[in-house]
Amino acid sequence: MFDILSRIRRTGRLSEPYPVPDTGETASTAIQRELHAVFGRALCIRHVDAGSCNGCELEIHALSNAYYNLQGAGIRFVASPRHADLLLVTGPVSVNMEDALRQTYEAMPDPKWVLAVGDCAACGGLFGANYATRGPVSAIIPVDAVVTGCPPEPLAIMRGLLQITSKRPA
Repeated sequence: MFDILSRIRRTGRLSEPYPVPDTGETASTAIQRELHAVFGRALCIRHVDAGSCNGCELEIHALSNAYYNLQGAGIRFVASPRHADLLLVTGPVSVNMEDALRQTYEAMPDPKWVLAVGDCAACGGLFGANYATRGPVSAIIPVDAVVTGCPPEPLAIMRGLLQITSKRPA
C-alpha cells in the first residue's frame, strides 16, 4: 500500500486540466433567460395531439432534455387543462379530436393562450380539410401564436412561447 501511495505522489496528476466553461451565451440560454424573466416560473402547458404524425411531439419532448431545459426556465407540462395557462396543439384537427380539443380549451381558466405547433396545426399541412380532418387548429378554437415547420425545431417552439408574451395582459 505504501508503495502505491508513494508512486502516486511521485507521478503526480496525469489527467488533463478541467475545461474552462464557455462564457458566451447561446441562443438557447438567451431564450431560456427571457422566458424565465417573462413568465417568472409560472407557465403551465397542456399539450393536445389533435392528429399529428408525432414528428412535432419528438421536438416537444426534446424541450425537456438537459440541453434546452424548459423546466429550468420555469415552464412545465401539466395533465389537466384546469391547471394550464397555455394550450399547445399539434397536428391537423381530426374529426375524432374536434370535440376533445374544444372541451379542453373550454376547461382552461382565463386568461388562456393557444400555440399551434407545426405546419399541420398552422394551416392543415398536407392534409388540409377533408373527410377525416377539420384542417388547422384556428378553424376550431382561437389561436394566439403559430410555430411553423415540419417539424419545428425546439428553439422555434421556445420562440413561439415568447411570441405569446405579446398577447399576455399587463
